[in-house]
Amino acid sequence: MSQDSTEQKLLYNEDEMRRAISRMAHEMLERNGGASDLVLVGLRTRGAPLARRLAKRIEELESVEVPVAELDITSHRDDLPRSINPTPHEPLPVEVEGRVVVLVDDVLFTGRTARAALEALLDSGRPRRAQLAVLVDRGHRELPIRADYVGKNVPTALNESVAVRLTETDGYDGVLLRREPEQAEEVERSSQ
Repeated sequence: MSQDSTEQKLLYNEDEMRRAISRMAHEMLERNGGASDLVLVGLRTRGAPLARRLAKRIEELESVEVPVAELDITSHRDDLPRSINPTPHEPLPVEVEGRVVVLVDDVLFTGRTARAALEALLDSGRPRRAQLAVLVDRGHRELPIRADYVGKNVPTALNESVAVRLTETDGYDGVLLRREPEQAEEVERSSQ
């Protein structure tokens, strides 16, 4: 399927994303009684800049600098062929033992990335509590995982995808809903 046949709809613009991040930061502070025990761990690639943005907003609200780390979960993924032996991830540069760790990612879909992130996190210590923050929850869970903090719930079809774009990685802020052409249309076109 070519990119130009994909339909796109803007779900979040820059201002809406900023407001969602601010609301999520407020919710974290309220649920955890402040920021003194918080550690934010962003999942590579787009979860890391989101974690830094959340930490910045928390610091603006509480005058407390929240430690932020980036986590590469590749070695814990369950969708890699068994013949591939990925390099184990580096230990986190922040102490997580006994702390409240919020794993931060851009999109929650099947739950498999969050499961891998939990496994990777536990390699670095035993947090007192682990929570999950996502900018977009699009549904379709395959594992019993739920986010504690959600910027926006977006019910999607399986032929749709959510693309988060961040200034730090993509040059602009926005969240796009992409819809691929129906499989039946593709089959029909290919048989002609």
